[in-house]
Amino acid sequence: MSNKDKIINIAVIAHVDAGKSTLVDAFLNQSGVFRENETVRDCVMDSNDIEQERGITIYSKNCSIRHGDYKINIVDTPGHSDFSSEVERVLKTVDTVILLVDATEGPMPQTRFVLQKSLEQGHRPILFINKIDKKDQRAEEVVNEVFDLFVELDANDEQCDFPIIYGIAKQGVALKELDDEQKDLSPLFDTIINHVDAYPNYDDEALQLQISALAYDDYIGRLGIGRVFKGTVNSNEQISICSEGNEPRRGKISKMSVYEGLKQVETTQAMSGEMVVIAGIPDISIGETICAVDNPLPMGEILIEEPTLSMNFMVNDSPFVGRSGKFVTTRHIRDRLEKELEVNVGLKVEPLDTTDGYRVSGRGELHLSILIENMRREGYELGVSKPQVLMHKDENNNIVEPIERVIVSCPDTYSGTIINDLNLRKGMMESMEVDDSGYVKIEYMVPTRGLLGYRSEFINVTRGEGTLLSSFERFEEYKGEIPTRLNGVLISQTPGKTMGYALNALASRGTLFVDPAVDVYEGMIIGMNSRKEDMVVNPCKNKKMSNVRASGSDDAIKLAPPKVFSLEESLEFIEDDELVEVTPDSIRLRKKILNEQDRIKYNRSLQNKTV
Repeated sequence: MSNKDKIINIAVIAHVDAGKSTLVDAFLNQSGVFRENETVRDCVMDSNDIEQERGITIYSKNCSIRHGDYKINIVDTPGHSDFSSEVERVLKTVDTVILLVDATEGPMPQTRFVLQKSLEQGHRPILFINKIDKKDQRAEEVVNEVFDLFVELDANDEQCDFPIIYGIAKQGVALKELDDEQKDLSPLFDTIINHVDAYPNYDDEALQLQISALAYDDYIGRLGIGRVFKGTVNSNEQISICSEGNEPRRGKISKMSVYEGLKQVETTQAMSGEMVVIAGIPDISIGETICAVDNPLPMGEILIEEPTLSMNFMVNDSPFVGRSGKFVTTRHIRDRLEKELEVNVGLKVEPLDTTDGYRVSGRGELHLSILIENMRREGYELGVSKPQVLMHKDENNNIVEPIERVIVSCPDTYSGTIINDLNLRKGMMESMEVDDSGYVKIEYMVPTRGLLGYRSEFINVTRGEGTLLSSFERFEEYKGEIPTRLNGVLISQTPGKTMGYALNALASRGTLFVDPAVDVYEGMIIGMNSRKEDMVVNPCKNKKMSNVRASGSDDAIKLAPPKVFSLEESLEFIEDDELVEVTPDSIRLRKKILNEQDRIKYNRSLQNKTV
């Protein structure tokens, strides 16, 4: 192996916001990837616009660093449960994982999920306790909590004997002991090399390269990303593409690259252990194995978790269609979704019975709303329906639904309301602890259906002081009906521009969603009613002009700022008979049937059917 790099592949796994991307930044900085005069932004791996804005990782990314005669390929994985299908596939291609845990928060719902998947792959994790510079850090306690979690997840003795590193990813510091003096990540590099054996030399064996991720290039088409488990792979050679249960098919690798730092560097040959990106096979998909033409040896399948949530993506048929978007037809939407399916394997797309849309299923609200957000930024317009949780049938043909583990942290004064809310949503409390600072930590198992629409309510109830984190846990028997939104909405009766005079009169009826001088159309939702029924109102009515003036009554109208919804909040807020109209420059709420008389007829016909 003298002329060959010793290769170690590692994944950085953790709950959302534990500091994964920040730690990868520090790895890159301290391994000489960047030039001295190069300006490098934070979380350099989060290359997508939405990732940078929200500070979350959505797509797993690869990079590599060199340490001595070792080449370490690093994968930065998403922490949010909606992108768990990304994490699972990545774990199959790595030799070990660095499990990041916040020194204050301790293990969170997603920590459990990613650790469980890692232990199932037989990895021996390295524990990195991050953010030890926090005033309220409790690093030693957190180590014990993580150990308990390993035991709970049936880790074997070897896995439970994990090395522990303390550190501050933001400062690029790692310590073997809390009271050590250290200025860099050397202890972490040393731990990786001592704890993990370099990938064995299987260069002379029959080729096996399994595809674990997909990417797309506008010039060369679909790309397959995977690890060379055995053998040597060359560009421009004929290969066999195999998957379990299917006949092998022939193909040819036209281009191949490996990771050096953040860049992909073209190469003509890659050895066993290496992570490669290949082009030239337009129909390559996740889990397929690239083998020698005369020796097809498929590897085990990579199972991808089933979607848990669906939404209808429909053609925008509002009166404002085409005002700001370039892509507004069914064909445009279909082509964009097909392109997304090339790389987003957690997604399913089916045509609706009508010709004006598609049913899109994914791993959760965030998974689908990120797709919608990307589409609107690209110039698409569409109408999106209320998210529906997907039910499954178990082996006894009973209906089962997804259940999520929810961890709530909030001031104790709000705990009674939250417990009541989650009980109404068919949740089951698992534990409750109050700490010295007056904060309470409550753990619940809640149906995914019960959490739809609850997050914004939770923020209001806790005055923004609480956090609610959840991740998919398991399927359980259907829990029955769950109450939905209690308030009706204020619906515009007429098209036009909203008037301050009319909005001022409506302000006492509920919460407004629009400012004065905003264009509205018939059937558009302009506010939430303080009562449970919907109310049709005229927001465009102006004061009648007369010569009579009364002192005091003609003062300037002062309106409270309207409630502005984010895309996720809009999707949570709407009911079954409503849509979110998504365009590049605005997000509007509306009724599916815009005309008031048509809505009355339709609702009457529904009542007649149920009688």
